[in-house]
Amino acid sequence: MGQTSKKQNWTATEQTFRRFLDWLDEGKDSNGERYLEMRKRLVRYFDQKQCSSADDLADETLDRAARRLEEQGSITDTTPAHYCYIVAKFVFLEHLREVRPQVSGGDSCDDAAWVAANDYPPADEAARARLDCLELCLQKLSAADRALILEYYQGERGEKIQRRREVADRLGLSTNAVSIRAWRIRDRLEDCVAKCTQPS
Repeated sequence: MGQTSKKQNWTATEQTFRRFLDWLDEGKDSNGERYLEMRKRLVRYFDQKQCSSADDLADETLDRAARRLEEQGSITDTTPAHYCYIVAKFVFLEHLREVRPQVSGGDSCDDAAWVAANDYPPADEAARARLDCLELCLQKLSAADRALILEYYQGERGEKIQRRREVADRLGLSTNAVSIRAWRIRDRLEDCVAKCTQPS
């Protein structure tokens, strides 16, 4: 509980924020333009999900990404934009738990359904603990498996389908074979998260 509370109270220092801006810029100084563009895209993402607090959720997403960068020292297995969208999906999932106890089926939860399927208490600390466990479990995967599962769940509807086809082409596999591989990785993640969140 102490660790979770500490993370809830986390605020970025000027040095941390500067490092986060550098990471977003990927070596090209944009004078903060890349940050503003990323925030605008995240607000649009949450708006499309019909979240009334899109600005707050975008800020929460960027704060979490900055915090993770500070904790890990570097994030190199995916692009900054892709990583921010991954975090945004988790933030959206928590938001659903807080404001919509029963979510009607379909598009807004599809990408995160495999996480949501494992019920957990809607309490904020429990949700954050589960998110932390998922992030730890992702780090335990091989780089190839981690890249595959993150890319597999990226995007919206048509974009997601096209991305999965591209993954299959790149790996020289059928889309069905990629789906099976993703399902197996997801199954291992779910098992890892379940063990991680069990009371010690």
